[in-house]
Amino acid sequence: MTTSTEQQIALIGAGPSGLAGARCLQKHGVAFQGFEAHSDVGGLWNIHNPRSTVYQSAHLISSKRMTEFSEFPMPEHVADYPSHRELLHYFSAFADHFQLREHFRFGTRVQKVEPVSAAPDTLWRVTAEDAQGHTTTADYKGVLIANGTLAEPNMPRFEGHFSGELLHTSAYKRAELFKNKRVLIVGAGNSGCDIAVDAVHQARSVDISVRRGYYFVPKYVFGKPADSIGGKITLPPWLKQRIDSTILKWFTGDPVRFGFPKPAYKMYESHPVVNSLILYHIGHGDVGVRADIARFDGPTVHFKDGSARDYDLVLAATGYKLHYPFLDHALLNWKGMAPSLYLNIFAPRFDRLAVLGMVEASGLGWQGRYEQAELVARYFKGLDEGKASAAALNAAKAGPPPDLSGGYQYLQLERMAYYVNKDAYRKAVRAAAAAQA
Repeated sequence: MTTSTEQQIALIGAGPSGLAGARCLQKHGVAFQGFEAHSDVGGLWNIHNPRSTVYQSAHLISSKRMTEFSEFPMPEHVADYPSHRELLHYFSAFADHFQLREHFRFGTRVQKVEPVSAAPDTLWRVTAEDAQGHTTTADYKGVLIANGTLAEPNMPRFEGHFSGELLHTSAYKRAELFKNKRVLIVGAGNSGCDIAVDAVHQARSVDISVRRGYYFVPKYVFGKPADSIGGKITLPPWLKQRIDSTILKWFTGDPVRFGFPKPAYKMYESHPVVNSLILYHIGHGDVGVRADIARFDGPTVHFKDGSARDYDLVLAATGYKLHYPFLDHALLNWKGMAPSLYLNIFAPRFDRLAVLGMVEASGLGWQGRYEQAELVARYFKGLDEGKASAAALNAAKAGPPPDLSGGYQYLQLERMAYYVNKDAYRKAVRAAAAAQA
């Protein structure tokens, strides 16, 4: 017997968050229809996906045990820091194990999502287009958005004109791009540093332009993945910042001596750079550290410290924008740089409009996204059953949001607009899910 769409949730995306959503909805018996624009699962980690922004050398920056789904651990033979190839195999195996593919319409892109009425429990009209260009429209009970946060490039505007190649890292796939070129990478986040390390083996020269200081965390500490060390004892933020930044200097030294600005913020107030090789290559003269860009003039890049240098290629490692092009911003309570959602999940005006994966936290892993999905599935089921716990969550959504900072003062940057403290966040989500049981 086929369930009518008006009794189903429309789930958008089959990447890690979408698969977590599918698994939890399935587990709790909530009927749903999945939509995935690509021909298979994996999202970002499927390099064959045209919207994927991973490159040939891409690996996790968190270790497998701190990242995997708890109910489906990665095999022992998988590397501590898996490549995108291993991760695609993992997500494919996850989908096979729980028979999730049968719930998705692959090669189908959602074009528009709109409420049928202004009522909190409104149906949602979903318009989608398949690979042959055929468009279908149907009304669904609710919508669960899981289309990812790292697909829409955030390309800054630069003063002047650059006569060489100017690209965003989303266009980068292979190190051959750098062959015999003078390369400038703008931004020293995790992707920028990884790609700079790629470039040193191909380019004539590599520089990295930075506007702020960074904390660099090695991937291994005492022979173990760095993110698996500690965490047993909960310390006040000020003490953890002081202790961990001191320990970090034992391993990495002070990046200021390599030309980086001194961070104008404390450790954990922005996402650290997890990379064991960038400072190594800077220390060997393979990568130069440059100031923020002032302007372009033909092949010449002028920096804010008054220096200038010629380049053949400028690669902007300047991150990504949240992108929900099928939905009016107002419906997601968009404020400033990101939607303002209860627990970074629930749209306050509507019962069954939620987002998975719109959360960043050092060490949150996919299990943290799975816990989001668990909460959503229990809540949707509770709404269907008329439970008081679901009504209580509706009331909480309208009230003041919980403090998810864990006591840290995060930088007010666009990419930090939906940043939370891992421990505070998981505690809040788990508590909310437990209340829905």
